[in-house]
Amino acid sequence: MAYLLPLVNWSNGIIMIAVFGVVVIALVAALLIFMNSGKKDNTPS
Repeated sequence: MAYLLPLVNWSNGIIMIAVFGVVVIALVAALLIFMNSGKKDNTPS
């Protein structure tokens, strides 16, 4: 099994998951900031 998945190791996995998590959090934060700055009035969507 280890020979079938040579790219899966803990150091690379943790780094990839951390980078992916940071990117997802950054995209969600940018989306929230864009939505909040897009509409000036407080009309419920």
